[in-house]
Amino acid sequence: MTDRTDPVSSGAAQRHPPPSTAQPPSTAQPQPSSAAALVLPDATGAGAAGPTGVAPAPGPEDRPGRRRSAAALLEAARAGDRRALARLLSWVESGGEPGRAAASLAYRSAAETRTVGITGAPGAGKSTLTGCLLGTIGASGLAPLAVLAVDPTSPYSGGAMLGDRVRMQDQAAAAGAYVRSMATRGHLGGLSLAVPEVVRVLGAAGMGLVVVETVGVGQVEVEVASATDTTVVVVNPRWGDAIQANKAGLMEVADVFVVNKADLPGAAETRRDLEQMLDLAGHHGGRPGTRGAGEGAGASDATGSWRPPVVETVAASGQGVDELWQAIVAHQRYLEGGGRLQERRRARLERELQRVLDARIAAEVARLGRGAGAEVLAAVLDHRLDPYEAADQIVGAAVARVGRRAVGSGGEAGSSR
Repeated sequence: MTDRTDPVSSGAAQRHPPPSTAQPPSTAQPQPSSAAALVLPDATGAGAAGPTGVAPAPGPEDRPGRRRSAAALLEAARAGDRRALARLLSWVESGGEPGRAAASLAYRSAAETRTVGITGAPGAGKSTLTGCLLGTIGASGLAPLAVLAVDPTSPYSGGAMLGDRVRMQDQAAAAGAYVRSMATRGHLGGLSLAVPEVVRVLGAAGMGLVVVETVGVGQVEVEVASATDTTVVVVNPRWGDAIQANKAGLMEVADVFVVNKADLPGAAETRRDLEQMLDLAGHHGGRPGTRGAGEGAGASDATGSWRPPVVETVAASGQGVDELWQAIVAHQRYLEGGGRLQERRRARLERELQRVLDARIAAEVARLGRGAGAEVLAAVLDHRLDPYEAADQIVGAAVARVGRRAVGSGGEAGSSR
């Protein structure tokens, strides 16, 4: 399945035909009336113009057999051409020189976009909740919007159903949101490896807010927290006891907690366990929700630290989604104070640089393993080298190889993903 808004395939793992774009918006999900007053702070450098959902008439460069440059595609995407945007994102996902050119162009534009990550265990209702949230955000007047829906890749077939979008396509159409499905392609952590670059391209194309929905994650898959400004962790009633709530991992990365399916038994107990966990973690002071939306709801005591609010929702009916949006807005405004947003994004770039370095070295090590590295492996098998000495030799050769290639090409070495 490919993107409903994308006429271009979003990757090799996305193999199914797109659903019809003629389907009228559903009225099953209510649109909270109070959402219109909620507006996020402006994203630095996000740009005023964005995709309109209507592709312009094909120009000379759209003729078959003619390939547009990354710069031309980005310019067209800023003007509302979603075909161009889809092709850029496909390049980034696929890697190689076209993908690197698109990612580099987006990075040098210095455009930023607000990002919200939604994560939680499988079956927690993340996709339905994301769809409801799109309706609420659309009613607030914040546009344009984009959603990255990440689905797991089969370890057997290598394919991915990319079905999260099915639960949100009606609300996305009503909100005018751009929905992009992505497969993990075997990457752990709940996200696709290309997500940071895809978010950057969407920001350069003028998207004001990008919602990233992860695959169903476990206790230690917390990568979404390092890829987004605000992380929403979704749990269900009776998901675990107070001991489970205090375990390290996913519970530590939440900026907002959501108890979804709150109409089921056990919702009050789950909320109590989460609040007790926050108390034990030192988030004392006034409980979130005692102040008005956008006026610091969720902030803790005089220390100025953020106390994650616990919001109860029923995504199937839209109950509580307005309150969830208020909590997200409050956290975004909290980040604006004291340079916290800039600090978080700086740390994100440092982690991304480390990830790129790791990927480059790993790729070079793999290449050496098919050649000269085989001799080192033979030395290990003969007990002439221990594994640590062998690793030092292989990594040293890989680093030297990367350096020679960078010098020989003026720093334009090929990308590895």
